[in-house]
Amino acid sequence: MPTISWPHILPVILLIGSNIFMTLAWYGHLRFKSAPILMVIFFSWLIAFVEYTMAVPANRIGHNVYSAAELKTMQEVITLTVFVAFAAIYLKEPVTIRHLVGFALIAAGAAVIFFKR
Repeated sequence: MPTISWPHILPVILLIGSNIFMTLAWYGHLRFKSAPILMVIFFSWLIAFVEYTMAVPANRIGHNVYSAAELKTMQEVITLTVFVAFAAIYLKEPVTIRHLVGFALIAAGAAVIFFKR
């Protein structure tokens, strides 16, 4: 049975935080389409800086207990989860069964990375 410890949990927490900021940086401006694009880019980069301050340590710490492929897989599944919530809550876009099935298939594929022989 795998051991769950702080080095296993902290990278996940940091990846969740980093993905919240990255989703905001990439998609938050969609509610402000009249804002000048250069201003949007500037503020997105400021938000992305905060994202990097979490993502880089998450990967550095996480690589002590996870492979790079496992870390990337976690990041992708977390990204999809954060994005679904963000799209529904912040952008007020419907999340359809088609979206959920597609994301579930991606998550199922990602789970294969964690199967040990």
